[in-house]
Amino acid sequence: MEKIKGTTVICVKHKGKVVIGSDGQVSLQHTVLKHTARKVRRLYNKKVIAGFAGSTSDAFSLFGRFEAKLEEYNGNISRAAIELSKDWRTDKILRRLEAMLIVANDEKLYILSGSGDVIEPDEDILAIGSGGAYAQSAALALKRFSNLDAKTIVEKSLEIAAGICIYTNNHFTIEEL
Repeated sequence: MEKIKGTTVICVKHKGKVVIGSDGQVSLQHTVLKHTARKVRRLYNKKVIAGFAGSTSDAFSLFGRFEAKLEEYNGNISRAAIELSKDWRTDKILRRLEAMLIVANDEKLYILSGSGDVIEPDEDILAIGSGGAYAQSAALALKRFSNLDAKTIVEKSLEIAAGICIYTNNHFTIEEL
């Protein structure tokens, strides 16, 4: 899958909390169209949080399908993630969607992609989008070498990514479980 440009989404599980944050920039090629987009949502009775990188309409379609899978499997995030990824990879229409998702509850974190990936992190930190690697690096260092809580790690990591990645801004949406 081609690297998604245009955003930074990061998820950190630390000290009993799970936090997802994203920037608010929407870009079209080399132009900023919007500064305050909300790329993070609560799903399944506010027990799951999810963020997206990529096409907004594709992501909203995937949020809806993922939430339907959560309903179908009684909130089992692992089963819902696997079943959505199977559908996403094999369905002729779904496999054309250009987005990636991070989904999390208080136990599990996953990246979902259209190539069938369901990735669970080694260190309870996930990031996607063009600024994802910057935010993930910052979060790993902050988690390992500071006493910050998960929300502060997400905020600081997004700030660092925004200072490096031209597709990431300082208008953040942050959700915590």
